[in-house]
Amino acid sequence: MSRLFFDQALLPAGWARGVRMTLANGRIARLEIGAAPESSDELHAVAIPGMPDLHSHAFQRGMAGLTERGSPAGDNFWTWREVMYRFALRVSPDDIEAIAAQLFVELLEAGFTRIGEFHYLHHDLDGAPYANLAETAIRIAAAAAETGIGLTLIPTFYAHGGFGGAPPSTHQRRFINDLDRFAKVFEASSAALDGLDDTRIGLAAHSLRAATPEELSALVAIAGDHPVHLHIAEQVKEVEDCICWSGARPVEWLLDHAPVDRRWCLVHATHMTAAESERLARSGAVAGLCPVTEADLGDGVFDALTYVAAGGAFGIGTDSNVLIGLADELRQLEYSQRLVHRARNLMSSAAESSTGRALFDAALTGGGRALGVETVGLGEGAAADIVTLDLDHPALIDREGDAILDAFIFGGGQGAIDCVWRYGAKVVSGGRHVARDRCRARFRAAMARLLA
Repeated sequence: MSRLFFDQALLPAGWARGVRMTLANGRIARLEIGAAPESSDELHAVAIPGMPDLHSHAFQRGMAGLTERGSPAGDNFWTWREVMYRFALRVSPDDIEAIAAQLFVELLEAGFTRIGEFHYLHHDLDGAPYANLAETAIRIAAAAAETGIGLTLIPTFYAHGGFGGAPPSTHQRRFINDLDRFAKVFEASSAALDGLDDTRIGLAAHSLRAATPEELSALVAIAGDHPVHLHIAEQVKEVEDCICWSGARPVEWLLDHAPVDRRWCLVHATHMTAAESERLARSGAVAGLCPVTEADLGDGVFDALTYVAAGGAFGIGTDSNVLIGLADELRQLEYSQRLVHRARNLMSSAAESSTGRALFDAALTGGGRALGVETVGLGEGAAADIVTLDLDHPALIDREGDAILDAFIFGGGQGAIDCVWRYGAKVVSGGRHVARDRCRARFRAAMARLLA
């Protein structure tokens, strides 16, 4: 058991002062409010819950900065994808583990305490299955075990190169499975989590481009009660191609043909009509927003105002992992709405309320649901996923309550994070992960090989 004392802490019911937490077996065993510090307590100024990162492709962290060169024909998502394919055809299982560990260190240092790993890099460089179908999933699990991050592993089905069951390209060979083999991948990936604390398993269809309607139905059956994730409506071309194939827009088609409910996370959903936004909100599914990646790829801007007004749930993800920052993702979400609507504080829940608090609360709840964790926040019985902030940071000086979140998200960022506990273990202290140097050395060696 360990005991932590906070001058201020953001609890499920709101901010409280004089908060003592007793941690045991990875969870918050006891919570006292209005307490005074005792000699055995570890003292901190401010505690907030750790945030779920609901959507990540870990190996793409190794690509950060490699796609920032223009070309005579112009660049867009589809040209970026070609660079990603080439990178994916070079990384070995050792590289995947090294890159994932580096990413997970950075995520924890940024205040993310659980990762939803949307994992489709299943096979060897030539497309042949590994002897253990979960070889690369095992490497993701090993990186999570080393760094301590919570893991919801989401093995991803990918069979086709376009709508209507189009054949895949040779560049996609490491991703491709039929249903029978994917069912075995899913089972083996679940087994890869044995022995790790507080893990979850989910399932994804990569997109409506990569799975036929019949395959999608089969995948939903395989998933059972586990979370179901899907990329959807990220690009205008995807919407146009879906209409050509089916006569309907992607989100419209999915809501008409699949049992979309609270288990589902629709990643991006950038290009929806108002009617689609309202229907998705009513379904209970989570919109998986990745604002930094969506800006980097030129995807477009999610219509958050229509969706949230209809009661829609959302969470945030780091997706391509080009930049790691909890505050960055939330800030970019708000700023994108400001740029479209030429107004400010658009994601605040009511007049005079805190925009930072509204963003944080919604992303915490939606992210947890998307990753199979319904109980989130700093309450008794919840996982002890705790982030402390440094009130000596210039942006946070003399802040209290919601003003702390506003300053952290819009003025402080990662530099304001002091310590992080994940499932009761202190993995970040003074802003540094305990395994930072070791993981960075392996990452550096892997990148030297990959970029040679």
